[in-house]
Formats: sequence, structure tokens, C-alpha cells
Amino acid sequence: MSQAPKKISWKNDLPSSVVVYLVALPLCLGIAFASTDVQGIESLPNIFSGIIAGVVGGVVVGALSGSRLGVSGPAAGLITIVAGALVTLGSFEGLLLAVFLSGIIQLIAGFLKAGVIGNYFPSAVIKGMLAAIGLTLILKEIPHLLGYDREPFGELAFNQHDGENTFTEILYAYEHFSIGAIIIGVVSIGILILFEQSFFKKIALFKFLPGALFVVVFGVVMNLCFELFIPEWTLSGDHLVILPVAESFTEFISFFKTPDFGLLNNPDVYIIAFTLAIVGSLETLLCVEATDKLDPERHSTPTNRELKAQGVGNIISGLIGGLPITQVIVRSSANINAGGTSKVSAISHGLILIVTVVLVPDLLNKIPLTSLAAILLLVGYKLSKIQLYKSMYRLGWEQFVPFITTIVMVLLTDLLKGIAFGMAIAIFYILRSNYRNNYTKNISEKEGKSIYKIVLSEEVTFLNKGSIRETLNNIPEDSEVTIDGKKCAKINYDVLEVIQEFKKFGAVEKNIHLSVVNVNI
Repeated sequence: MSQAPKKISWKNDLPSSVVVYLVALPLCLGIAFASTDVQGIESLPNIFSGIIAGVVGGVVVGALSGSRLGVSGPAAGLITIVAGALVTLGSFEGLLLAVFLSGIIQLIAGFLKAGVIGNYFPSAVIKGMLAAIGLTLILKEIPHLLGYDREPFGELAFNQHDGENTFTEILYAYEHFSIGAIIIGVVSIGILILFEQSFFKKIALFKFLPGALFVVVFGVVMNLCFELFIPEWTLSGDHLVILPVAESFTEFISFFKTPDFGLLNNPDVYIIAFTLAIVGSLETLLCVEATDKLDPERHSTPTNRELKAQGVGNIISGLIGGLPITQVIVRSSANINAGGTSKVSAISHGLILIVTVVLVPDLLNKIPLTSLAAILLLVGYKLSKIQLYKSMYRLGWEQFVPFITTIVMVLLTDLLKGIAFGMAIAIFYILRSNYRNNYTKNISEKEGKSIYKIVLSEEVTFLNKGSIRETLNNIPEDSEVTIDGKKCAKINYDVLEVIQEFKKFGAVEKNIHLSVVNVNI
């Protein structure tokens, strides 16, 4: 059950909203660039679509969602789908129509209570997903920290659109590093670590102003100093935030686009819409589950309400020129780590995003990407601490193997494929456990004769058929056997058939005296 919301703590929520904003800004831009960088379609004007999605995800979805700490926005997991949709439909306006329709599908799914799917993800897989995202963030931010910014922020997949992968990008970064970026990045990490220290948190000023804000200010000021005194260390061009700047109100309005409803007769639009709805909903439900696990108060998010909120968000985002939206674990975990306590943080980050983009875009374009990489690197570290691996190992192989499998496969493929592999391993262990624990067997001796008592478990399914058949076939001749179904709530027909065959043939051939009680055969 979801708990009643607590009183809003502005002193926690406003600073955390600033941190989420600083994390969201480069991700919105990077995901938009990676999604719309398609041959034949001009990408730069469409970069603003990431900002629109970030604002709608924060303000609209944040207000409608039942999630206390979840933050929504454009998702890296949809980059490939969006890029493919642009190629298939041939226009950005066609994509917007698919986003709009996907929102309607999600809204309907919410009313049909499809959010129940979120209850069926094993804890080991969710924790593996969190750890994998943490490791991915660390690996992906190392090049940006070193000043190698060829890959867009937000590109979290192992194989990238430029043919490189996560590890080759790191190798290239060490060959093409920037001294200025390294200095800003390393000092930024030092500032963030300093802000984590208990003695530092006691200072009144630093209780309210987050370390991420100081990191960004330091990065801008330091880069200006490089420009004045050591020009060769100055960061410029793609080493800085690149936000479209409107020269007039009319140009700013042109950043907002509307769907091409003339494509409603194109079947490809509906295929893409259903794909966006299904993948986006799965990512959202996974992130909801993960966010609830990170929540210090273990608030339980109503998943059907979340699907409805995401649906409304995607309808609005599609109507005004935004990318598809999901709940995003990177922003949500940044919110939690920054001390957020309510949805005010998510809503406020969306408001800050639109206000700053409108009023101070030139100032935002002075922020070094290495400063933002430092913030994300610390977020990644908190998601993938060594204590998590130790605690999962102590729980045994049934928890640890799905956990590690999920991590490895998310790192080497993408989020949903990694989750699918982790789920497959988790299901294997469930089936194995079910196979082994379908009955209890007691063996005793009486007057030189073996006496077997087989008590079936509460739920006996077709998965138990092979194990029970093997046990019955291995019973020696001239034994006494009792099969008792007193604990059974349900026995699958396949198992009943095995017992019937044994009674009719196997027991007769081996001169076994068989009694079947509390089982209708």
C-alpha cells in the first residue's frame, strides 16, 4: 500500500531539485542529440525536444505521479527506437505523432491496471539493474571527465551509434585528454566528496546549497580563468553544454513543434507508438521498483497511477515537440542521494529547467561537461557500492547469480536486454527450486522391507513430473509405498498421470504395495 504523503520539507526538496536539474540538463540535451542525429533530418533544432521532455516529465508527470522521489524525462533506453522511427517516418513531426499515440496507449493501460506487471521483477534483478546503471555511469563519464566529449551525454548503450563501445571510448579518451578538463573534473570530485563529510554538513550555508551547484560554478569560473591566463587549457565547443539559443521570441516558439496528424493513415506510426508504449512502460515500472527500493522510507508507488501519469506526459510531450518520457533511475537516484523528500523536488527541477533555458541559455552554455560528468560519476558510485555486492553474495547463489548476470548483460547490451537475461536466470533458479521441493520422502525399514512415504507439497505442477517419475522408478522391488496428498492444494494432471501409470504398471511389475491417499486418481 502507498503511504500518505508527509509534510513537504522545502529545505531538502529545493536543494535536491537543483542537483536533479544539473543532472537532467546534459542528459536531456545528450539524449535528444543521440536520438535525432539521423541522416537526412536536421538534428540541432530538435535538440530542444529533450528539454521539452525534461520539463514535461518534471512538472506534469511529477504532479500526476504517485511516486514520492521518482523523476521522469527523456530516456536513454528509447534512443534506438526514436532514431529508427525518424528513419521510418521520415520526419520529426511523424515521431511526435507516435509519441502522442503512445501516451494514449499508456493511459489506457493504466486504467486497465497493467501496472501489476511491476510486481513481478525479482529483487536480485532490480538491484543488479541499479548496480549496472551505476557502473555504466562511471564508465561513460570517464571520457567526459578527461575532456573527450565525442560521445553525447546520455548515450548509455554499450555499442554506440558511431561504431565505438564503452571501453574503446575510454581508451580514446586517454589518448585525447584535456588538461583543463582533468583539473576541473578532479577538483569537482573533491568538492563533492567534501560536501559528503559530516563536519561540512554542519555549516549552515552548505546545508541548503548543494555541492553540485558549487561544482558547476567552480567549473565556469575556472574555465574563464584558463581563458584569461592559460588559453591552451580553455574548454570550448563540444566540451561545453550546447543549448540552442533563440535570438527572438518567435525563434524560441519555433523550437516547439506539433505532430503531423496527416500520418494517421500510416500503419508504421501505430507500430512505433505501441513499441514506445511497451518499452517505455517497462522501463518506467522497472525504475519505479528500483526507486522504491532506494527510498529510505520504502514508499510504495501505485504503478497504475504511474502509467496514467506517464501517458498524460507523453500525450503533452508529443503535442508540443518533446521526446518520449519514462521514469529515469539516474535522475531519481540523484534526487534520493541529494536528500529529496517529496515530489516537489521533481516538479521544481522541471520549473528550473524551463526558466533557466528561457532566461540564461548563454550562461548554461558556459558549463563544462567535465563538471557535470563529476556529478554523474558520484551518482554512479552511490548506485554501485562494493557493500551491495558483498550483501548480495551473502544471500547465496540464487540471489547472487541473477544479480551479477543482470549487471554484466546491462553493461554489454542495454537496460531491457540485461533485465531479460537476469530474469531468465532468476526464473531458472525458481524452476530448479520448484523441481527439487515438490515432495518429501521418508524411508524406513520394517521386517526387512523398505517402506517409502512420499508426501506431496502444496503446489505440484508439470515441472515436478520428471522428479516424481524418477523417484517412483527408483523404488526397489517388494517395497511398500504410500503417496499422500494431504498438503496439496492442487495437483497438475501430468503428475496425476505419472502416479496412475506407476500404479497400473510400475508397481505391479516390481511387486510394490502402493497406497495413494488424499489424491483423486
